[in-house]
Amino acid sequence: MGRRKEKMIQKMEEEEKIHTGHNDRPAQSWPSGVSFKLTLGSAATTPGFCLTFDCRSPGSLQQLLANVRTELPDYYAPWMDVAANLPHLIEGHQLRREVAKMPLLSTQYLRGHRQLRLARLALGFITMGYVWQEGSRQTVKILPRVLAVPYCTISELLDLPPILVYADCVLANWKKRDPCGPLNVENLDILFSFPGGDSNKGFFLVSLLVEAAAATGIKAIPMIINAILHHDRCSLETALQDVALSICKMREAFKLIHECVNPGAFFRSLRIYLSGWKDSFLMPEGLVYEGVWDSPKQFSGGSAAQSSTLQCFDVLLGIQHRAAQGFSAEYLGCMRDYMPAAHRAFIQTLASGPSLQQFVLATGDAGLRAAFNKCVLALVDLRSYHIQIATKYITIPAGRCRAEQQQLGGCVHEGTSVLSERGTGGTGFMRFLKAIRDTTRKAQLTEQEATVLTH
Repeated sequence: MGRRKEKMIQKMEEEEKIHTGHNDRPAQSWPSGVSFKLTLGSAATTPGFCLTFDCRSPGSLQQLLANVRTELPDYYAPWMDVAANLPHLIEGHQLRREVAKMPLLSTQYLRGHRQLRLARLALGFITMGYVWQEGSRQTVKILPRVLAVPYCTISELLDLPPILVYADCVLANWKKRDPCGPLNVENLDILFSFPGGDSNKGFFLVSLLVEAAAATGIKAIPMIINAILHHDRCSLETALQDVALSICKMREAFKLIHECVNPGAFFRSLRIYLSGWKDSFLMPEGLVYEGVWDSPKQFSGGSAAQSSTLQCFDVLLGIQHRAAQGFSAEYLGCMRDYMPAAHRAFIQTLASGPSLQQFVLATGDAGLRAAFNKCVLALVDLRSYHIQIATKYITIPAGRCRAEQQQLGGCVHEGTSVLSERGTGGTGFMRFLKAIRDTTRKAQLTEQEATVLTH
């Protein structure tokens, strides 16, 4: 099935070149400038290991965000019109009625990877709005076939689960106001949104800019592997400095959330639309995709745990979330299934390659060890900051919500309690965030470890 899907995508890409005149050319982003093709390793250096970063293949780390498409053929106007009007339809409790009027459309007129991504994005937003239109009180058990059939068909082609994931609402849900302008909040807009106004837009765009800040670090990963294979300590130290700097830039970009997102608006309006139906108190059985599966299916909602960037850095630095935090390892492993296929393949290939951690220890080089630890500490700092943000945007508003309900003389609604304790992906979010932060901190290398290894 995988080979057939790949051939179908390639055929669609060729058709897209014919219909649009598009030629392969260097693209702009994942999302701000990773632009190269590099193959590393050989039978003579590391048998069986070859790390390839191909900027031209459909869905690759670079092409995923290249030449962002904002329109589909007129045939798909029923999808695009509903998706574009989503906040109004949800707030007016009209979305489910509008979906009932939609025709069942074929996916055969979608041309190329970018049209598939845009169609999936539109259907994903409609699906989340349809399920959560009435908040936590009146969820649905069945996704109607007019959504379920095309959504599942497109998702299968793209090798992604049929639910809105991080790569959809963050990496694929943006455009520049001025195509020649900078990648910043002022020059960016989102394609689709949920109720929540500017805070909704701000949340997705700040998340995008956090990912964009990692571009230098991602670009440095093949350089690091190359330096290990060739025992080039000087180049390795320089590349590690690039990784540490990019992680620090991610934290700086994260600070924009205070300006762009209101905590109350995020908790009361936006958050539920990112929630999934796996390990969900509100939808314990999951969701039936009418016309596709007879029994309910469970999928996790979009969350930062689905960020390919963070898992790349974890794998690179040898950070293993397991042992006492067993749930972290299992959950993070499952989240790779929610990443674009090219991202997933890159991470898996990186994991099978030479160990940066062991190489640094084996050299006994204090400068390399310090550069490595700087990367680890930058990642610890980023994750500690994430905990602070989660406290401000989830824990505190949830407490206020419970207090308000009690003051009104009513009992605390179970949905409010559950959403305050669990992330959109279905985890006990605060325990999860602290566990991965603490595991990250333990990845620092000590002089004693280096001494033991070199002797």
